[in-house]
Amino acid sequence: MLPRLTALARQAIPRLLEGVVAPLAVFYTALMILGETGALIAAVSWVYLGVGWRLVRKVRVPATMFLAAVAITARALVALWTGNNAVFFLTPEFGTICISMIFLASVRLNRPMVQKLTLDYIHLPQAVLKHERMRRFFARITLLWAFVLMANSTVSIWLFLNESIGAYMLLRTSAVAAISGFAITFSLWTFKRVLRRLSHAPA
Repeated sequence: MLPRLTALARQAIPRLLEGVVAPLAVFYTALMILGETGALIAAVSWVYLGVGWRLVRKVRVPATMFLAAVAITARALVALWTGNNAVFFLTPEFGTICISMIFLASVRLNRPMVQKLTLDYIHLPQAVLKHERMRRFFARITLLWAFVLMANSTVSIWLFLNESIGAYMLLRTSAVAAISGFAITFSLWTFKRVLRRLSHAPA
């Protein structure tokens, strides 16, 4: 029996809050109170605290947390090594470009990254995962997100090089939200469509 989207949402929302919303809240709160260096240390500490807490409790660490740990570690090392605040804003974009390359490679290896990340948030039956339609869905959506990540980083770098820091923060947030919002909406609509077709397919 296929899971309902509402049930999938109940599984995903708490993990999204922990893995996406909370780190952003920690970073910007520390930025206002402690400055850029303090915000960087707080963000790194949050990610590794989450990984360590799961390891101590012997709970599986989601792939998203490993990706976040790798990205934020690289960002912290480069920022501290150069002592340049500009690098603080640009290094995440280079990390995102690297992740987009990983997404493309995962499709080539027939192990689409979106499938791995999805299973970190929700549970899908093995029969569903092995279905050809679902395999095609994950491959195509992984390709979509590879290009979305590349587009977000390209726009962000261009804005940083051509705008003031204030304008960069405002325009980047708006552009990334628009591009990612479209991709999320399309991904969810396609996912729902595939699930609906599978639910009506013969066993």
